[in-house]
Amino acid sequence: MKPHLNVHYFQHIAGEGFGSCYEFLKQHHAKITATEFFALPSETALEIEALPQVEDVDLLIIMGGTMSVNDEANYPWLKIEKRWLRRYLATGKPVIGLCLGGQLIANALGAAVSCNHQEELGWTTVYRINNVPSSCFELPEQFDVLQWHRESFDIPKGAIHLAENKVCRNQIYQIGNNVLGFQFHPEITPEVLQLFLDNDEELALFDGEKIHRIDHLKQSVLQKFLQGNDILNRAIEYVLRV
Repeated sequence: MKPHLNVHYFQHIAGEGFGSCYEFLKQHHAKITATEFFALPSETALEIEALPQVEDVDLLIIMGGTMSVNDEANYPWLKIEKRWLRRYLATGKPVIGLCLGGQLIANALGAAVSCNHQEELGWTTVYRINNVPSSCFELPEQFDVLQWHRESFDIPKGAIHLAENKVCRNQIYQIGNNVLGFQFHPEITPEVLQLFLDNDEELALFDGEKIHRIDHLKQSVLQKFLQGNDILNRAIEYVLRV
């Protein structure tokens, strides 16, 4: 990891934060900045010039959110965010998308994002897809991760599908060696999970086979968090090799 790394992250909701990767990046002396889209007044038109200069960002991390990537009418900054993201992706610089972030990358590249046949909320087991090129990001054969979504992305054209599960087939994709899109939340920590629980007013509306009740979420063992955090830390190291 190069010295004086400039990391920028896009944050879409107040009750989320940067998760486990903050401490990991600080250990490597990264400079971390953020665009807080949630702080923008809904009537304010965002100009693309208000976002960072692409050349000033060494690594972009796009966080999750409760909105849909398709809801540009209610969140007009989504259109500008995707426009800026296409500029960034065209440079070949590293980017990681988490949940909504993974959907935004896919959608900016022309892939559909739509309601999954079943919501995912809670810890689920995700399985590595075998027979991908050896140069791809390496994953455990199976791992437990926190899911918090109703919609899911199609795999963008030219991307490699890396992981799946029975509820939502598209869990991770890779584009080149510099882009990784996750459908789940590898950045989750016990503190961030509590923020999720405190801020998601629609929590009770989730339904489906894989739903875990709030009390089960609160009883999550630390090892589950750490496994996802390790995957994200390795993902950061992987995309920074370019």
